[in-house]
Amino acid sequence: MISQNVKSLVESPSSGVIRKMFEEGAVLKAKYGEDKVYDFSLGNPDLDPPKKVIDAINSVASSESHLCHGYMPNAGYKETREAMAKKTSIEQGVPVDFSNVVIAVGAAGALNVIFKALLNPGDAVIVPCPYFTEYDHYIHNNGGEIVRVKTKADFGLDATTIEAALSSKTAAILINSPNNPSGRIFSDEEISAVVEVLKAHGKKTGRYPYLICDEPYRAITYGGKKVAAVFQKYEYSVVATSFAKNLSLPGERIGYVCSNPANPEGKDFIAAAIFATRILGFVNAPAFFQKVITKSWDAECDYSLYEKRRNELLEVMDYAGLKYAVPDGAFYLFVKVPDGWNDDDMAFTNHLKKYNILCAPGSGFGGKGWFRIAYCCSESTILNSKEAFKKAVQEK
Repeated sequence: MISQNVKSLVESPSSGVIRKMFEEGAVLKAKYGEDKVYDFSLGNPDLDPPKKVIDAINSVASSESHLCHGYMPNAGYKETREAMAKKTSIEQGVPVDFSNVVIAVGAAGALNVIFKALLNPGDAVIVPCPYFTEYDHYIHNNGGEIVRVKTKADFGLDATTIEAALSSKTAAILINSPNNPSGRIFSDEEISAVVEVLKAHGKKTGRYPYLICDEPYRAITYGGKKVAAVFQKYEYSVVATSFAKNLSLPGERIGYVCSNPANPEGKDFIAAAIFATRILGFVNAPAFFQKVITKSWDAECDYSLYEKRRNELLEVMDYAGLKYAVPDGAFYLFVKVPDGWNDDDMAFTNHLKKYNILCAPGSGFGGKGWFRIAYCCSESTILNSKEAFKKAVQEK
């Protein structure tokens, strides 16, 4: 008999909404043709990896060195950890040693490593809404409880709601910037306000919640905006990220954890994170792509096509009469369900299917009354969806 908990999750209407939509899209495309289906369901980057990455792949693939496909330390190759430490040093503005890095199986693996290292049964993780739908599973899978808090009207961080949610059981707060699904970049001022709340809570209770920054979209920003650094602001901070989005390598499952070198319990945290790679069963990140990113992590990338598609999609939404939050980065648009639908995003996204439009309902992201459009798709999909969106809004 299978786990009743897993069975209930599998059968839940809001569970796995993104993948379900993606699978439905394949059926519709087979029936109507790809050019007549407007699939905005999955955040699967469609830009090709940069040439430097391809060259690194070819170089590593040609190696015949002894044990090149063998085990390495659970934390990853030293040279890979050194490369990621250099990358994080640049991003955070502080020197980072390789000993603060653990290579993981994508950002998802990195987050699970962090939660396994931090959480005791019943510990709480505060997550501002909307948020990436899989966070629920990552937190629950490691014995924690998710505590959802509201953001501001523009989806910015609200230090007041976070402060109200803090308790003796709070182990961490998890933020994602640029945010999936809203595309919002949390400002330096917003991060600083949250840090002050966490510091005051730690001073009062003796337990400083970790600030976990999930940053796979860090490089994909618009209008010169940048993701705020956290290491200079708060000792108990940790970054989880990957190369899925910025280098268009989602299927290669390569990412890492980096702890703030100023963390007073940093050595214990990293030791726990390394041990967690064994508990979680992946043992170590793939050897091949550790070597690839060591050679190519700093490849130059052009994300202007994402910004172009964003702007084209905003024109489609304006034409259809839909309201939305303008994204600062990533490749998602969070759109308000039209008036007359009582904020029922599940019903509206099902309605969109009648017009061969596939979008993810916001309820799956803790954003009831909204839906997500992933615009990492062809421009023709965006431009050709114009009339379909218009009809879907007008007809009910």
